[in-house]
Amino acid sequence: MEGSVRVFAGEFDGSTLSVISDDSQNPAWVVTPTGAFCRLMYLSGALTEVTENGDMVYTRIADPTGAFTLVIGGRNTPLAETFRKFSVPSFVTVTGRAQMYQKDGTVMVSVRPDYVQQVDRAVRDRWVLSTAVSTLERLILMHRVMGGTCTDDRILAAFHHYAITKTRLRGLAEMVESAVNAVSPEAGSTVQPDPKSLIMEIIRAGSGPRGISVDQIIEEAAGSGVSRDVVLAGIESLIIDDECYQPLKGFVKPL
Repeated sequence: MEGSVRVFAGEFDGSTLSVISDDSQNPAWVVTPTGAFCRLMYLSGALTEVTENGDMVYTRIADPTGAFTLVIGGRNTPLAETFRKFSVPSFVTVTGRAQMYQKDGTVMVSVRPDYVQQVDRAVRDRWVLSTAVSTLERLILMHRVMGGTCTDDRILAAFHHYAITKTRLRGLAEMVESAVNAVSPEAGSTVQPDPKSLIMEIIRAGSGPRGISVDQIIEEAAGSGVSRDVVLAGIESLIIDDECYQPLKGFVKPL
């Protein structure tokens, strides 16, 4: 079964690539700049707008990086009525389908919601943190493409379509960082909101002639509640930002 993809609105809104599925029964994927292949999506944010035009209902869901446009076909459907009942603004989670179309020669993307639920800010914040980790994992693969060590066809397709550069990767990493900084500190009990500064401190403090081993960084960061996956994503982000480099495989050294 295909899982739900998590991407930030700021990334999704810049998508211009559509890839047709091998199965003609399935819709095409909307492919984002970090290489997320979006069909079924799970998103969360603040409901900021509900408008109607003819039989269509349009809503906007804002996260810390931008806003998703949601399109509901059928103003008299139970789903449309559910959206109308929510106060604006209010936090919601949405499961829906990614869509791409052209309007006046411009590529546009939207989400067709299947399900919506009102939630609190804590749920939204956890979505931001998990989406940040997913986005950084894709940025790691993009960075590896630059080094010639990633052969994933999907990532390569996105990399070449969006003409990804180190500057663009840095901009996407900064988008993730700004999103995480918008999260309340309490939400970081399971995921560290801003692990990069901690990781950089560990690298500087423990770096010798060969640098410091990634395993040692993981071990020390674990004492502060930072998971292995978050550490690896943070190291890759620091490398992209030219804060450190890898002098040897498995070691990191500050620049």
